[in-house]
This record gives sequence, structure tokens and C-alpha cells, in this order.
Amino acid sequence: MATATTTHGDVEVTIGDDRVATAEIRRPPNNFFDLSLIESLAGAFAALDDDERCRAIVLCSEGRHFCAGADFGSGGSTPEGSTRHLYDAAYDLFATKTPVVAAVQGAAIGGGLGLACMPDFRVAAPEARFSANFARLGFHHGFALTVTLPRLVGQQRALELLYTGRRITGEEAAAIGLVDQLVTAERLRDAARQLAVEIATSAPLAVRSIRETMRGDLPELVAQATDREKAEQDRLRRTDDWREGVAAMAERRTPKFTGS
Repeated sequence: MATATTTHGDVEVTIGDDRVATAEIRRPPNNFFDLSLIESLAGAFAALDDDERCRAIVLCSEGRHFCAGADFGSGGSTPEGSTRHLYDAAYDLFATKTPVVAAVQGAAIGGGLGLACMPDFRVAAPEARFSANFARLGFHHGFALTVTLPRLVGQQRALELLYTGRRITGEEAAAIGLVDQLVTAERLRDAARQLAVEIATSAPLAVRSIRETMRGDLPELVAQATDREKAEQDRLRRTDDWREGVAAMAERRTPKFTGS
């Protein structure tokens, strides 16, 4: 299969002659996300929107995990003093137009779960792990999970996952609708690509039109949700519970929250 490869920061994009692009995050093994990574993804996807060779995208990651969230040990996801927030880049990513299939291995945790909820479809291995672990950190969820998670699993299941922060396997994720296909780890990328190829063989103008109709005002809802999420994250980041949550995570122990 003929390919063309470009690089956008830590994202490598390869377009095959089957009109499917593979966008691979290359920050192994954990593929922690930050403003730079989401801007790179948004830029890569925007370029693919304008590339006639591409009709569908497979989003995947190099290494053990799809995306283990933000690396709080290195300062979090948005550099201090930056005039642009991570969620500004997230809006740009949600506003892109090409259908996306995610291949999820290992962990999709916190903001990594938010990133996994952005594509149109998710293909995962049984041993994949998903968690909206924000409340276990004394924190408010983000990356537009306010909008995307209920759309996928329903309001009540979304509340359960957000309130408890518990981890679920790929099997449970498939059972509740968070994952669309469950395959072995060895078949993960092939299965994601097969679905993307099926999409790419449909009429491209029709697919984009249908996608725009079905997603509706999702980008605008993402902008509204992330405004609230960002404000609450900033507020809760000043609490004792946040400091305790991060410390407990680093020390691999159960947090002792005080409500202060």
C-alpha cells in the first residue's frame, strides 16, 4: 500500500492509497496529553480535512497506553502563562470534519478518556481501561466529557463514572456503549482500519454532510461545556482536596478527602 507521511509535533500522519489516514500519537509509553499535543492533533486533522486523499482517520497511539491523561508531575496540561488553553485546542479538534475511528489500547484515563470520546467510533481490546478519575483527584472533569460521555453511555451511567472515578475494562465499556467494537489486542489497528476503510468507500460529500447533521452543534456545546469545566478546575485546583488527591495518586494510596 502506497503511503505519504507527515509529522505534526508528536503526531505522525500516514495516508494510504485506501484513502484512510493513520494519526499516531508518539509519546510512549503513557502518551500523556497537553496543549501542545492537542494542538498538533487539531492541526493534523484540519490538514486532513483539506486533503483529497483522505476520507477517514484512524487515531491511535504508540506504546502501552492510548492516553493516560495529563502528567501532573510535570505541571499539568496547559503551560503557566499561556494565552491559549488546552480546551481552545480541544474545540478546534472537535470542529474538524473528517470521520475518526479510535484504536484504544491500555489506558484511556481522565483527559485521555475525553480524547477517546472525541472520535466517531472506538475500537478497543478487552484489557483496555477507561476511567473518568477526576473526582478521585478532588477535581472537576474536563475535555468536554460533560457533553460527550452522556451521548455515548447515557446520563445515569455517565454520572456513575464521573462521581466514582472507577475504572472499567474494555469489555464493560463495550457493554455500556462506550466502545463500538471489542477485538483482541493483536487485531486492534486492523479492525479500526477496516471500519475506516468502509467509511472511506462511501460517497465523501454525503458522509461529511451526514456527520455534520448527526453531530449537530457539538463544537458549540463543547465550547460551552469546557468554559464551565475550566472554571471549576481552576477553582478546585486551589483546594486541599486537590492537593491530597494528586499526592495520593503519586504515592499510590487511597486519598483522604476533607471537603476543604
